[in-house]
Amino acid sequence: MDFKYSDVLDSGTYRDDGLANGIPFRIHKDPYSEIAGSLRAQKDWNSTVSPVYDYQGGLGEPYSFIRATIPECIPERLEIISYANEYAFLYDDEMENLDLKNFKEGRDDMLHVFRDDALNEKVHGTVRPEKKLQAQILAEMMAIDRARAITTMKAWAQFVELASRTRSQPFETLDEYLPSRAIDAGELFWYGMLTFAMALTIPANELDLCMKLARPGYAAISLTNDLYSWRKEREDADKAGQDYVFNAVWVVMQERKCTESTAIKICQEEIKRHLSEFEENIESPNTKTLSRDAQAYLHAVRLSHVGNLVWSIYCPRYHRGAYVPTTLQRKADELIPFSDKRLALPTQFGNVASRFFDTIFKFFISPFHQVFHTSGRRLLIQRLRGLVTKS
Repeated sequence: MDFKYSDVLDSGTYRDDGLANGIPFRIHKDPYSEIAGSLRAQKDWNSTVSPVYDYQGGLGEPYSFIRATIPECIPERLEIISYANEYAFLYDDEMENLDLKNFKEGRDDMLHVFRDDALNEKVHGTVRPEKKLQAQILAEMMAIDRARAITTMKAWAQFVELASRTRSQPFETLDEYLPSRAIDAGELFWYGMLTFAMALTIPANELDLCMKLARPGYAAISLTNDLYSWRKEREDADKAGQDYVFNAVWVVMQERKCTESTAIKICQEEIKRHLSEFEENIESPNTKTLSRDAQAYLHAVRLSHVGNLVWSIYCPRYHRGAYVPTTLQRKADELIPFSDKRLALPTQFGNVASRFFDTIFKFFISPFHQVFHTSGRRLLIQRLRGLVTKS
């Protein structure tokens, strides 16, 4: 994989808690486009959908989410990728107010934002404001890369449709939990993000093998998110009066009748095990026969793991006091000028409600209980192949 847009950081300058498996941490050279995209999404949501109060998304210091997880994003695509991800976070915040456990067909118009005309970048004035922003995202992406924008938006729409129906009961074992969390959802969504951001095209005849090879990488990403979001998710579940948590730590505690500290150690070992398997897959003879783009995709998933890991350790979502320095704040003000201070970047005194990666996995991934196992995985792969061939 060629590196054009990112720098590798000295391993002594950041924490990885021993869970990077030797994978180097790279970060995109451009900090400003991500800030511009994120703040523009917040501004548009604030003026179009609803006020944004005490909100923090993927931005943070020293590492922001997109720059860390897609370090080789093509520069011209970095802002819209950041905008789309921030929109997904804001959309999920609103979705969390819905009663997803008692889903009824057609119950809430929010669920139709990504349905039916998800590929229509021109909408009439009476549609929901969230739909207008979704159409705007599609139009901006299509202006850059029509084919990959269609693939990405179809994948996004499929996520919303499936995830909205499956928040029900917890898993009883880690073996049951991981396939739904890491494969049935994360694989498909991140496939769309990575392929658009890096202008990759996976040939349809390589898709099954590519997804199979990437599977342990997504398992490691999911477990890492669960590990660092555990305490926040546990607190949220307690406040909501919920007797279970959609998190691998909780699943392990129930399955093995062990303490929290033991469950955390087990999750750490599982991360290492899946990463080792993923590394073997990347170096396997089968991988060497894949196209250049397919191999680049696998390496991009590898970089996404360590980026997610380091971001999770430092992000405002999990740590008070994380902030964006004033130099970046000033540059952001130049890029996206507005006066509403509710849309400020994370500061030393700001609320720590940044939940971007938690959003991607909690809304798009963790709800996939019980329904989508072997047959579900086959169905999603078939649909993804259709996206590739039709676009």
